[in-house]
Amino acid sequence: MTALISTAPDAERFHAMDVLRAGALLLGVAFHAGFAYTQPHFWVVNDSTSDPAIGAIIFVSHIFRMSLFFVIAGFFARLLLERRGVKGFVGNRLKRIALPLATFWLPVFAAIVAFMIMAALKADPSLATKPPPPTPPLTAQNFPLTHLWFLYLLLILYPVALALRGLVALVDGGGALRSMVDKALAATLRLGLVGLALSLPLFVALISRNSWLYWFGIPTPDMSLIPNTAALAGFGMAFGFGWLLHRQQELLEILRRQWPIQLALACALTGYCLWSVGLAPRLDSVPGREKIAYAAAYVLAVWSWIFGLIGLAVRFLNTPSAAWRYLADASYWIYIVHLPLVLALQYAVLDLPAPAAIKFLIVTIGTLLIALATCQLLVRHGFLGAILNGKKTKAPRKALQGQPA
Repeated sequence: MTALISTAPDAERFHAMDVLRAGALLLGVAFHAGFAYTQPHFWVVNDSTSDPAIGAIIFVSHIFRMSLFFVIAGFFARLLLERRGVKGFVGNRLKRIALPLATFWLPVFAAIVAFMIMAALKADPSLATKPPPPTPPLTAQNFPLTHLWFLYLLLILYPVALALRGLVALVDGGGALRSMVDKALAATLRLGLVGLALSLPLFVALISRNSWLYWFGIPTPDMSLIPNTAALAGFGMAFGFGWLLHRQQELLEILRRQWPIQLALACALTGYCLWSVGLAPRLDSVPGREKIAYAAAYVLAVWSWIFGLIGLAVRFLNTPSAAWRYLADASYWIYIVHLPLVLALQYAVLDLPAPAAIKFLIVTIGTLLIALATCQLLVRHGFLGAILNGKKTKAPRKALQGQPA
């Protein structure tokens, strides 16, 4: 997790980025909670009720949610590197990213398989008397990373970023190349053109795919240890932009001024995409002649959402907030454990005689409350909290005296 260093004083925190980091990860709870309430079915637990509005929530949030996360990941990765150096950076990332992935992958995967079996038996009890299908062996091409794929991808992007940084330092000793890149980024951002350049690799990767389930946007690299080209292009560019944004933090002011235009453009492009595919999940590939137009609109929407949301957060949410700081720290734990909780609650309300929207709210809010409670009681001040977000230190009693309650 690209969490800010927990011991950093408020003056050194990027409060807007804290909000975005929490929002991007917490939105994942609603994103996965909605899967049970769509038609056609494609999820582990499939409810008999559905709601097109939930499909819209899934579609729109999926455009920007993980791309925005990787921008923030790149931003905070460079911040951490500047503070701790290469050795400290590597040690921190091994502890905060590699260790949680190794620790939580197996129990999370086991829980998903268990609910998959339970849901299948509930839908067809006769399966209990039939032999289970053979389990395919785990290979590099067949490895279910589950929703923890983002940790694995970060473990690829970090060494790539360090290698590129070392290479640039070697060939650009005077800093002329870096200065040119910084100026180009600033100029194109002011002109509103940087999104075109950042979108190009993902656009090429998407239209080059023989089979692209276009309703689901960037193909998630969750079933293989070898990430697909589109995911590497999309999330890699997002990570790189976040890294360069930290180099020139004054560019946040440009995004602050541009947020209304960027969000208006994001809504327009998203509207076109929804008009093209509809609110119901599509399990087919995009038709040939429509592929270029749809892919162009989709990738531009990705970056318009990113620029608009960063600018909005800098404009209105860039002040210290104990609530957002708490959620930002808790969001890592919530995201790690949320999928088994979502599946459990989706299964629990299968027979509830209620509309899909009500079940969706029960699953979403219930997951958040349970995850927050476990974070506070079991994680925040224990060894898991130290691994995920760094050791928490309580303020000295004297420092609290005289402060208003």
